[in-house]
Amino acid sequence: MVNIAIAPAPSSQSAEKTLSIDVTPRQDAAVETVIVNTPFWPDIDTKQYRNDMRQDGTITQPRLLEAARNAINEVNDRLAVWRRQQENAGYQTLENVPAERLDEESTRVQLYRRAVFCITQASVTERFRSFDATGSGTKRADSLDTTVDDLRRDAAWAINDLQSQLRMTIELI
Repeated sequence: MVNIAIAPAPSSQSAEKTLSIDVTPRQDAAVETVIVNTPFWPDIDTKQYRNDMRQDGTITQPRLLEAARNAINEVNDRLAVWRRQQENAGYQTLENVPAERLDEESTRVQLYRRAVFCITQASVTERFRSFDATGSGTKRADSLDTTVDDLRRDAAWAINDLQSQLRMTIELI
């Protein structure tokens, strides 16, 4: 602990009063990083999200948690029928569904995490750009449209790949 005492000037009438400032760093409250998922799906670690998606601390943890929970809900909903099929086949977790293993982890788990991370990043990007409505902010927002579209496409492909479904891209002319 460091205390700084500032004594009043010698000409001051109340020379016995001092100002004391404590500059001891406070212990921050524990930051929640793991979102506990439903029993079938793997938990999501927002610290891993920040590392994998190169997301610095500009997005606060509460905002990130909200975006990640919404992404988890979206991915879980889109995979609900497939999940029930796997549970009916006797697989109680995604980790147990037969799949190749890469870096000692099921590729289906990796694809699930990719889908959640991409949708989270798309959501964060869409909301973050609204903070700067100046001319430069508008130009930057326009350049992010492609990024958001790419993230949503990557999430859709990860969801298809997880289910062993073919990818399909249709563009209207």
